[in-house]
Amino acid sequence: MIESLNRYLSQVPSSLVDINRINDAGIERVLGIRITAVGPDFICGEMPVDERTRQPFGLLHGGAYIVLAETLGSWASHMLNGNRPGARVAGVEVSGSHVRSARSGIVTGVARPLRLARKLHFWRIEISDAEGRLCCAARLTVSVDPGDAPTGGD
Repeated sequence: MIESLNRYLSQVPSSLVDINRINDAGIERVLGIRITAVGPDFICGEMPVDERTRQPFGLLHGGAYIVLAETLGSWASHMLNGNRPGARVAGVEVSGSHVRSARSGIVTGVARPLRLARKLHFWRIEISDAEGRLCCAARLTVSVDPGDAPTGGD
């Protein structure tokens, strides 16, 4: 699985600047989400814990964790799908367990593949605070329409 991820991610022409420029048009801009790294088997991003992302009781809102998780997994699936004509990805299920609260600073999410099939990608996203303590463990399922990809696979 990791070899497959390496092969596809290395072919993606997107730079972090390009990805973050696209993110400036949506909820990622509102919440301050930035993609910070793409590696051979992961994608990483961060989000501030501030007045945009905290709930009324001063804690990072659980929904903000989920937006970060879905952003990371969706970008990873998009990059794996490449720039083929008609290629599309869409999150179809996301869940998260909030195990620690964050009140300030920045949280960092890292998405890694659990399974990469032809039409479904499964991601594990761990979101940690500035001290590296796990705050949210999320899972994302992404539906993949490979467009003009070769046939075969599952």
